[in-house]
Amino acid sequence: MAKVLPPRRATPPLLKDLNERTVLEAIRAGAPISRAEISRRAGISKPTVSQALQSLVDAGLVRETPHEPDGPSYGAVYFEPVAEAALVLGLDLGARFLRSALCDLEGDVRARRDVELRQPATEHALELAPALLRSLLEATGVEAGPIDSVVVGVPGVVDAAAGVVRVTHMADLDGRPFGMELSERLGLPVTLENDVNLAALGEQWLGVARGVDDFAFLSVGTGMGSGLVLHGELHRGRHGAAGEIDYALIGLGQEVDPSAGAVSELAERLAAGDGTGLAPPYEVRDIFAAARSGNAVARSVVDEVAHRIALHLGAIGAVADVELAVLGGGLGANGDLLLEPVRRQLADWLPYPPRVEVSSLGEAAVLTGALAVGRRAALDNVFANRRTPPG
Repeated sequence: MAKVLPPRRATPPLLKDLNERTVLEAIRAGAPISRAEISRRAGISKPTVSQALQSLVDAGLVRETPHEPDGPSYGAVYFEPVAEAALVLGLDLGARFLRSALCDLEGDVRARRDVELRQPATEHALELAPALLRSLLEATGVEAGPIDSVVVGVPGVVDAAAGVVRVTHMADLDGRPFGMELSERLGLPVTLENDVNLAALGEQWLGVARGVDDFAFLSVGTGMGSGLVLHGELHRGRHGAAGEIDYALIGLGQEVDPSAGAVSELAERLAAGDGTGLAPPYEVRDIFAAARSGNAVARSVVDEVAHRIALHLGAIGAVADVELAVLGGGLGANGDLLLEPVRRQLADWLPYPPRVEVSSLGEAAVLTGALAVGRRAALDNVFANRRTPPG
C-alpha cells in the first residue's frame, strides 16, 4: 500500500510577511539587484526569495528592470522598487505663501507649486488645496489613487490630542482643527507638524545635518523658532512645544529677540539723526546690504543680531550638548555676516560649542521635511496595505 504523505504546510502568514519585508528592504537598499544577490544579502534561501519576489511583484511594489551590469550577468533577472507605488503630498503653510510638492517613494520630487495667499491665509489655503493637488497630479501624470498621505508644516504648536494648532502668529489658524478641515477637503489623511520641526527633519534628510544625530535648527525671520533632533529623532516635548525658543530667555530684562521686527527697531534706534544712510522703514534686507557695503551703523546692528542668535544657541548648546546648530529662515540665511561672530561668541561662552552652519535647503527646508516624514510613513504603509494576490 502506498504511503500517503501529509499535506504540505503553508508558510505561516507572519513568516511570509517577514520574508517579503526583508526582501523588499534588500531591493530598496541595493537596486537594481538580482535574485541571487538578494538571497546573499538577506540570508534567505533562493526559493524563499523567489516566493517573496512574486508576491511583491503581484502587489505592485517591485518590478523587473533592464540592467547592464559591469560584469557578466549570466542571464540573471534584476529587480527594483516601484517608486510610484505611492506618492506623498507635502505642504508648507505660511502667512503669505502655500508651498507644495509631490514626491515618490524614492524621494524624487515629481512636481512642485508655490501659490500666494490672500488674507485670511488659512481659509484661502483650504480653498486652494483641492485645485493645487489636481495641478500637481496633472504635472506628474499619476492618478490620485497612489497618494498615501499629506504632511503639512504649520507655524505653531500642534496640539495632537485636541487636533488644533496653538501658539501661532496666524490669527485664523490659532485653535483651529486645520488638519481635519484639510483632510475633508482633500479626502486624504493629513498630518500636521510644526514648520521648524519639519525644517530640521528636512536638513537631516537632504541638507547640512545629514549623518548628525544631535542638532538644533534655529529659524530666524519674521519670527523665531527651533527644532531639536536628539539621538536621530525629533524631540517634540510633552505638549509638542519643544523648540519654542522665544520663551527660553524670557524675564532677563533686556532685548534678545533677533527676528525681523526687533532688528528694524534696533536699526531705527541706532540710526536716529546721525545721517548714516539707513532710512525708514528699516527693512532687514536693506540693513544687511548696507552692512556689506561697510555702513558702520548697519554693521553694529548685524553684530547685535549675531549676539542675540548666539544667546539662544548657547542656551540650547548648554542644555542639549548638540553637535550642530543650523541657521535658517530669511534672516538666518545671511551666513556671510552672521556665522563667524556667532561661532566666536559660542566658543567664548561654552566649553563644548556646537558647530554652526547655514541651512543648505533655504526656503525649501520645511517642504523637504514634510516630504521626509510622509515618505517614511508611506514606505511602511504600502507594504502593510499591499494587494494580496489571489490564491
